[in-house]
Amino acid sequence: MGWLDRVDDQVDALTHARDLQEVSRSAEAVGVLDRVLRTTTDPYTKADALVQRLCALINLGRTAEFTRAIEEASGAVRDLPEPYLHGHLNALAALAAHHQGALDRCVMHLVRASRALKAAEDRDRDTAWGWHDLAMAYSYLSFHGHALGAIERARQHGAAAGIPEETFAAPGIRLRNAVALDHNGDSDGCLRVLRDIAADLARFVADGRADRLRPSSLAAYGYAAVRRTALGDPVPVGPEPARLLDHSGDSARARDMRQLGHVCLAVADGRPIEAITRLDSARVSAETLGAAEPSRLRSIAFSRAGDHAAAHRADRMAFRLAGQRNDRLRDVYIDGIAARIDHEEMRREAARYEGEALTDPLTGLPNRRQLERHIASVVSQGERVVIGVCDLDGFKAVNTHHGHHSGDLVLQRIAGVINRVMRRGDFVARYGGDEFVVVLSGAGMAEAAEVARRIDAAVRTEDWESLVPGTPVGVSIGFAEVSGTGTALRDALGTAFELADREMLRAKNRTRAS
Repeated sequence: MGWLDRVDDQVDALTHARDLQEVSRSAEAVGVLDRVLRTTTDPYTKADALVQRLCALINLGRTAEFTRAIEEASGAVRDLPEPYLHGHLNALAALAAHHQGALDRCVMHLVRASRALKAAEDRDRDTAWGWHDLAMAYSYLSFHGHALGAIERARQHGAAAGIPEETFAAPGIRLRNAVALDHNGDSDGCLRVLRDIAADLARFVADGRADRLRPSSLAAYGYAAVRRTALGDPVPVGPEPARLLDHSGDSARARDMRQLGHVCLAVADGRPIEAITRLDSARVSAETLGAAEPSRLRSIAFSRAGDHAAAHRADRMAFRLAGQRNDRLRDVYIDGIAARIDHEEMRREAARYEGEALTDPLTGLPNRRQLERHIASVVSQGERVVIGVCDLDGFKAVNTHHGHHSGDLVLQRIAGVINRVMRRGDFVARYGGDEFVVVLSGAGMAEAAEVARRIDAAVRTEDWESLVPGTPVGVSIGFAEVSGTGTALRDALGTAFELADREMLRAKNRTRAS
């Protein structure tokens, strides 16, 4: 029996591979994982090894192997019920897709990763690393707000699993946020973030924890320091930035930071021509610090050399490149992909009931018949149920001024808007005409009020002007609890609908009065 034939040995090997990746020794990790894959027959071990192997290949920048690695990992994970595996795989697939320039596929993986990880109930090491890698994927795509939220979740899961705080310090996330500010003309904001990063490093040094920081983190701390000096800030007190930059291990992104870091050092030392020469020969990925970073450094170097015309040209190029990665537009794009996934899932669910005619053909939502079955099923399980009646405001004017085709488009969009803001497990149906019903399982009236607020806000902020110009669309909502089981359920449903309808009409009258 070989050393990896026993389950315990395979678990130890997977842990060892993960530890190697944490210290930027991903090439060695690939060797360990390949040995596990040659010997294991356990589906969970195989899936874990293939997901880790994909992570190592991304760290090494071996782009030619991404597609096959994703296919193998997807095949191994597909039928396993562990949400963290699906979340981690999709986070890594998003990174790989971005490297391959497939933005559509990349954002689809981001949405799926977030949903899967949110469904993971255990606060363990694996889920923490899934959130970490999702945070990194968001960060490399310039979704800085999403990245900061995901890394905070990684820290929370890590703390519960006993992982030291410094493991998920992730200075690279805030570093990319900082340089993005500079690329868009906010150098003061950039410096504020870079100083905060330096303060974190100083805290770890003071606490004696700096030696436990990951090599990739040390490289990011080093770049944050030299980037400050290139912008004219004094050299921060603490570890020498040049030494920090050398802690790259075999990480492709850390190597990129080292190359650009030496450009910053040359600028800070009064050697701008050397900085420009280094930039001419630098070969760095656009994902590491944004496509605009080399141009922005070139602008700073030309400015220090006194060539202000060249500096201006380089700065304009940096600004143009940065504009292509605008956070706001990409956030909208993420929402659009999420809505598409919702629609696809809704169609698949509807297909299961096609023979029973339980689906509204216009919106793809469940119809009244399926709604009643769903409520009966939930109530029979002893759960609290709140129903909400949503009636459109201004819909008659849409049909009058723009025709019934436009009215159909409004109904389809409303269906997507309501679905997008519901909680996991909630149910949405088209009741008839311009009336929709939402069903909140395990909820009370307080949760219903929050859902109503979200639906109202989403409808109000939707761009109706581009769809039906000059005809505003709104929604009035009323909620009521369902109380009754067994043979009394039909009467209880009727009573609840009547109460919810009455509350909806009150809301509509308040809107008209205002």
